[in-house]
Amino acid sequence: MGITLGTAPDSWGIWFPDDPKQTPWRRFLDEVAEAGFEWIELGPYGYLPTDLATLRGELDQRGIKVCACVVEGNLEESSPVTWRSSLQKQVLGGGELAAELGGQFMVLIDDGYIDLASGLATGPKALDGDGWKRLVDTTVNIAQTARDKFGLQLVFHPNAETHVETEQQIEQLLDETDSELVKLCLDLGHHAYCGGDPVSFLRKHHARMPHFHVKNVDGQVYKQVQAQQISVGAASGMGVFCGPGEGIVDYEQVRDVLHEVGYRGFAIVEQDMYPVAFDKPLPIARKSLAYLKEIRLGSLHAS
Repeated sequence: MGITLGTAPDSWGIWFPDDPKQTPWRRFLDEVAEAGFEWIELGPYGYLPTDLATLRGELDQRGIKVCACVVEGNLEESSPVTWRSSLQKQVLGGGELAAELGGQFMVLIDDGYIDLASGLATGPKALDGDGWKRLVDTTVNIAQTARDKFGLQLVFHPNAETHVETEQQIEQLLDETDSELVKLCLDLGHHAYCGGDPVSFLRKHHARMPHFHVKNVDGQVYKQVQAQQISVGAASGMGVFCGPGEGIVDYEQVRDVLHEVGYRGFAIVEQDMYPVAFDKPLPIARKSLAYLKEIRLGSLHAS
């Protein structure tokens, strides 16, 4: 087993390229290093500097390395080539940064059908056949670009309140895409939030998962969210997501499965908590890393 621990801007409340409610990017990088992490995902394209030399210098002076970029957008748009206009900055800009900085992955997320800010629906909860086909085709197109232009492996990230959130939807996407071209970034917290069993799903699909996200779900807050039908964006601000050692997902069982299957890959702590006070993320990051090291889920160094 070779599991490399890392973190992401999401654990500092970063959801957008630019937002005054978010931790300033220099503080984020300082606190990543202070917490003890060595690996990060880049987060929303434009949050961290997009100039390669500037970003490389900022990372190097803190001893931080990059494992992935992140792309998020409407994958079921009306044309297989529309993504080039709506996602071009993320795919091409983020892909170039990740590749030049030694990253391995492009994490792809579908836009939500519920607006994060308002909690109002932006589209249908379930796609029709044509919409699903466009989502799959766009995923494949982006995966090919990531591979052919940047040498990056695409890993698809299922997310609550998107069109790939349930176990059935995830498995349908996996069935309809090439297993070498499109891999899976399972978010264990989102999987539990959407009613799935992250431990059994991890055991079943580990071979297609070179990269996964670590977070947990606070059971008491989750009950309130379900009872009041609160959107996942608002629920995140309420603290529905928590550290790996504190929620309904048993990370010791996760560890045991990873050991059992001889898992090799990245485990990225990515705890949704937007908006969040600037002084809150660092203690949580320290605690999360200490817990993962205590249960021997992974190490800080790539093997």
